[in-house]
Amino acid sequence: MKVSIFSTCLVDLMAPNAGIAMVEVLERLGCEIDYPASQVCCGQPTYNSGYLQESKLAMQNMMLAFEASDYVVGPSGSCIAMFHEYPKIFSGDPEWELKAVALKEKSYELTQFIVKVLGITDVGATLEGTATYHRSCHMTRLLGEKETPFQLLEQVKGLKLEPLKNSDNCCGFGGTFAVKMPEISEQMADEKCGCVLDTGADILISADMGCLMNIGGRLSRKGEPVRVMHIAEVLNQHTPVVNKGGNST
Repeated sequence: MKVSIFSTCLVDLMAPNAGIAMVEVLERLGCEIDYPASQVCCGQPTYNSGYLQESKLAMQNMMLAFEASDYVVGPSGSCIAMFHEYPKIFSGDPEWELKAVALKEKSYELTQFIVKVLGITDVGATLEGTATYHRSCHMTRLLGEKETPFQLLEQVKGLKLEPLKNSDNCCGFGGTFAVKMPEISEQMADEKCGCVLDTGADILISADMGCLMNIGGRLSRKGEPVRVMHIAEVLNQHTPVVNKGGNST
């Protein structure tokens, strides 16, 4: 199965390990990977700030970048949800609306793709520890995906998953919201950090790097030793295979 990687800005610039983990997981599951080099931002930051016409240029570029792809998979429910908004944004423009619908229909967040397209819930991951999972607003509310991350995490050997209180609450990132309203964002992040610490978990997992960057940064400033992991990194943890010569791979 051929899969085109949509890296997203945050993973590309701030968290390349999450992108590497995503590729390695998909390859281990038998996918043939490519990376269209002409991809840029999905247009979400400028679109959410009210710059519709300016955002359309980036969106059109993305539609062309992935036009020949069979499947498009990204490590962010938020950015994939933006792809799913394209048909509405280009409604009434026959040429681009058709391309927008085509991109939407073949675009998936990583866990969605593994569970709903590949039909896999156990990727063979092993990670010892106690974790809690943060639901991102866009993945939950816009993309409408609530189940697939948990279906995969439940099968990770050695991992104990603790429920997160007020899991539907925003972490305070919200893209440009955190920049435009830092005082409110800080209070929201503090509330989320408190809920994370109440679980007693030593690992915080999410499927969106924006949330992890925001919550993880706040936890770090508070001196809390909670390990922050993108779900792709968790799914890429696996027991080494020992060959006959005693070497592990």
